Amino acid sequence: MILAFDGSSVDGSAYSDVVRLAWHSPAWLDGTVSAWSTYGLAVFAVLAVAGWWGARRKGAVAAVSALAVPVIVVVAYGVDALLKLAVREDRPCQSLHVRTLEACPGPGDWSFPSNHAAIAAAAAVALLFVSRRLGAVAVVAALAMGISRVWVGVHYPHDVLAGLLVGALVALTATRATRRWSAVLARWLAARRLGAMLLTP
Repeated sequence: MILAFDGSSVDGSAYSDVVRLAWHSPAWLDGTVSAWSTYGLAVFAVLAVAGWWGARRKGAVAAVSALAVPVIVVVAYGVDALLKLAVREDRPCQSLHVRTLEACPGPGDWSFPSNHAAIAAAAAVALLFVSRRLGAVAVVAALAMGISRVWVGVHYPHDVLAGLLVGALVALTATRATRRWSAVLARWLAARRLGAMLLTP
């Protein structure tokens, strides 16, 4: 039997308040939040493509920063997944046995930190270095994603906050490294056919 951490002592009451509010909210609101929680990550992919498309017109170095966004997101996801395995916190819907908008994940599908929040935050921070306008949109979207994960009942608030922090820190670290080596990476990609296509309009 795998022993799991029970995070309800951290902010279980706040989680329960949000879940109760969700059940007493209009169906259209719950439907919108649930849809965003499930499919909203696709918006960050669209923003990343838009950022790359605009960056190509600014030069090869800018394009490299934009191309790094999905790589940074994957790295953030990996770090978050490792933390999940280390902490092994049960989902709040398992610990508190509450009725939630989204089906409760099974045992072993750990809760802390939130993968969705980490992915969203990593994309948002990385995009800020590509386009402030797109990055600002992504930051708002990332916060909305975090809130939605608590609203549908699959995460505690602290799971979401930790996920946002993990994603942001990984993105900041990786983006600074990318910017330091962007000129070298641009030259390396430019020497390859596919890379040249990705870097130039």
